[in-house]
Amino acid sequence: MKPSNNLHSAHSPALDERSLALRRTMLDMMIAGGRGHLPSGLSLVEILRVLYDDILRVRPSEPHWPQRDRCILSKGHGCLALYAILADKGFFPTQELQTFCHFDSRLGGHPEVITPGVEASTGSLGHGLPLGVGLSLAARMKRQSRQHFIVMGDGELNEGSIWEAAMCASKHALSNLTAIVDYNKLQSYGPVSVVQEIEPLADKWRSFGFAVDEVDGHDVNALRIKLKALPYDSHRPSVLICHTIKGKGVSFMEHEPSWHHKSRLDDALIQRLRDELQPA
Repeated sequence: MKPSNNLHSAHSPALDERSLALRRTMLDMMIAGGRGHLPSGLSLVEILRVLYDDILRVRPSEPHWPQRDRCILSKGHGCLALYAILADKGFFPTQELQTFCHFDSRLGGHPEVITPGVEASTGSLGHGLPLGVGLSLAARMKRQSRQHFIVMGDGELNEGSIWEAAMCASKHALSNLTAIVDYNKLQSYGPVSVVQEIEPLADKWRSFGFAVDEVDGHDVNALRIKLKALPYDSHRPSVLICHTIKGKGVSFMEHEPSWHHKSRLDDALIQRLRDELQPA
């Protein structure tokens, strides 16, 4: 079995102004809150951007609309990206982003369902896919056409509950369920390949009965094509493995495990971060 190809390369498109603007918003939130998992969010931006811009059937003014598609950010520590997107789409006022991690804020360090647009309280890893299986089964029983997208981290795949849920999804042929893996190849304290190797990743998902595809997770056009092609099989659940870079967009943060979570940023470091996220 061959390992998944790293589809991200030097030829990956440069970040456009929308992606940079979302990253600047995330940085402002982290500064306002005094903490955050910024690099974990930076690897997610394009994935969530394409989902909310082009794929998900949602109504920001009616966040509990019964027929909406569901998107669960299972790797809840990447919530800076989710909050930035939800505010951008109009689920709540953009001014509220400045309350990130403040006392009594709806925007905590991990997502909670009190936040408009958040479908599940996550952060304890391994729960998103099981929830997605339940939601997908319920939709089938109710004859609803909604789709379910579960965004997971690669380190999260160490959790056994992921693979129990994968077996269940395959058994029930849940073609209305898509797993999306943010494969940035780093987890909190080191490379995934060192902490707990997950390759051959694509073959693992195939062996659990999923239809599999892979993509450069920072290539907006490629993501749009892959996500619009779902489901990849009308009788199986799907998984899209997104090859990403943790800390994407900040040169000194990329591939650097020590940046996983930060709670102190001095003025000089803040300025360096701002400089990195300006248009070329």
